[in-house]
Amino acid sequence: MKRTGRYLPDFTLVAVVLVVSALGFWDLFLGAQADPQPHHYAHLITSLGWILLVLAQLIVIAKGDYALHRRVGLAVLLVGPVIVATVATLSVYSAKKGAASGEGDFLIVQNVMVTLELALLIVLAFLFKKRRILHGHLLLSTLILFGGIALFFALIGFVPQFRIEGPETFYRFGLAAMTGQLVCLSGGLALFLLKSRDRWPFLLVGASFFANEGIRLLLERFGLIDGLTATVGSLDLVMTFVAVLLLVGVLLTATVLPVSRTRRALGKAQELS
Repeated sequence: MKRTGRYLPDFTLVAVVLVVSALGFWDLFLGAQADPQPHHYAHLITSLGWILLVLAQLIVIAKGDYALHRRVGLAVLLVGPVIVATVATLSVYSAKKGAASGEGDFLIVQNVMVTLELALLIVLAFLFKKRRILHGHLLLSTLILFGGIALFFALIGFVPQFRIEGPETFYRFGLAAMTGQLVCLSGGLALFLLKSRDRWPFLLVGASFFANEGIRLLLERFGLIDGLTATVGSLDLVMTFVAVLLLVGVLLTATVLPVSRTRRALGKAQELS
């Protein structure tokens, strides 16, 4: 019980993200104007799969079964590239839709940056796999990325003060985004301040939405937002998925193979000596 209690904040993070994600996806799949596309279903399935995989690993670690943790962790070598590729594809679709409508894509910078940040966190988690606490926190912090985006859609879907009811209320997009960013920053800070080492990924990811907004303002100042939207929107959905899948897969595999080769080389050296 004492060991499980130590992971209570982490379990709480998973539970909150699951609830917020359900609310965020609600309108897209079950709302009055729901029109989900195949890549939306793919994103739903992979996102839920990723959250449940992280939860399963957290349960195993809380029980102290590190052997099972390592075996289950091999699934990340497959699921990790798939989830990043799906997020990238959804970003391209959003940019295509924004470019075609002529209204632009309000979330273009957040979408692109979250894709890059998600890939970076997963790769870093495996680069630091021997530092168990940091490894776990890097993977857990990815949930803040999912929760942050889902919170934005949950706010505009369920909170009257953030609902879009016509052109005169478009400012509420920005209000909902700012509120979500503050919640993520506060949550990341709270997790960072807990008495445990290597919790900086939570603070870093919690602050990432504000950093992304700063990038958006900078690009907007130099008139580069429309160009970014057009460039991302011009990408082919299938080719984007395949390219990102292969790239992240190679990077993750590279974090595992060198260790195995080094161990074999050391073993042979010991035999010869």
